[in-house]
Amino acid sequence: MTDTKEKILEAAERLFAEQGYAATSLRQIIAGAGVNLAAVHYHFGSKERLLDELVARKADPVNQARIAMLNCLETKAAGAPVPVEDILRAFLVPAADTASVDPMFVRIMGRIHAEGLLPSIVQKHFQPTGQRFFAALRRTLPGLPEPEFRWRVHFMIGAMSHTMCGTPVFPSAPEDFHSRMERLVRFLSAGFRAPAPNGEEMSE
Repeated sequence: MTDTKEKILEAAERLFAEQGYAATSLRQIIAGAGVNLAAVHYHFGSKERLLDELVARKADPVNQARIAMLNCLETKAAGAPVPVEDILRAFLVPAADTASVDPMFVRIMGRIHAEGLLPSIVQKHFQPTGQRFFAALRRTLPGLPEPEFRWRVHFMIGAMSHTMCGTPVFPSAPEDFHSRMERLVRFLSAGFRAPAPNGEEMSE
């Protein structure tokens, strides 16, 4: 990566984290990076593509670690369903690992979540990995009706976003990201295993 491109990414990361994506202009980014506007257009083309690349360099290592952990679990299971808790840990722990060493990652994702950009970001950068995990959960929970399963995945994504980026509603002693995620694993695993609502037929 060229020095100019790295400077632009670093300036954008700092500004997006401090004031949000919408409130940050390309002119602020080039001023922070000490480059000209042509450099941004040459390397990225637009502010949207700049955000995409910034998220990608944060998300790609997380996704790679997730897949590696899930591969290991599935190999060890030798064709049997992987326990819900193990699948959830493989999905959540790499995010906690990154957040623990890179606080800017959390701030960026928090801004994205607050500005309503999360659905498009998830679609672009997390969906392929997510689909692999959702398929693993589906194999573990074959009796859960498909509409109910999809709702529980929806709740999982929302809970993860809030746990990573949100301020606790009832503040208590501060906890690191790994402690938060372990609490979330226990909460979500119980939710996924809960009986389907009355009147919904169990799938085969």
